[in-house]
Amino acid sequence: MIEVTAGSPALVADERWFLVHALSKSERKAEFHLGAQGFKTFLPQVQKTIRHARQLKTVRAPLFPCYLFVRLNLDRDRWLSVRSTVGVARLVTHHDGRPTPVPRGVVEALLEQCVGSLIRLDSGLVTGQRIRVLSGPFADLIGKVERLDGAGRVRVLLELMGTAVPVSVHRSAVAPAA
Repeated sequence: MIEVTAGSPALVADERWFLVHALSKSERKAEFHLGAQGFKTFLPQVQKTIRHARQLKTVRAPLFPCYLFVRLNLDRDRWLSVRSTVGVARLVTHHDGRPTPVPRGVVEALLEQCVGSLIRLDSGLVTGQRIRVLSGPFADLIGKVERLDGAGRVRVLLELMGTAVPVSVHRSAVAPAA
């Protein structure tokens, strides 16, 4: 596991990041078992609100469900053992069976957006931008940024029942809408 801190360890020599497809809801199990074998992994997580039985609960959830990253040197590491690790469905590979590296800079950019062990998707928000609310009572609603303030709050216009309703939420509770 990678301890997510500012200045996380850089790749050395011929190391690259590779994508591991985990079994459904087994990302943490795969991360644990890969770490127990000595592999360095990165499971990007976000905080989001889920609704169940009329209750709201804020949980940590994988940014990419069923996927995590593993750092490997294909010439040095026993990468074939990744495929048979508990919680792992497969290692994403080329047609020839060799693992496909993640393009350089992708995982590094995600690591830079980590605060604690969570990914912050709110960097670079601008007025007028479409966003998705990730947590709180307005989770999964789409809105437009009306105003940003220095205290970490965002005023969002949400489309509710045919009218635009202004709502103030914390920056960490929103992400750019796709």
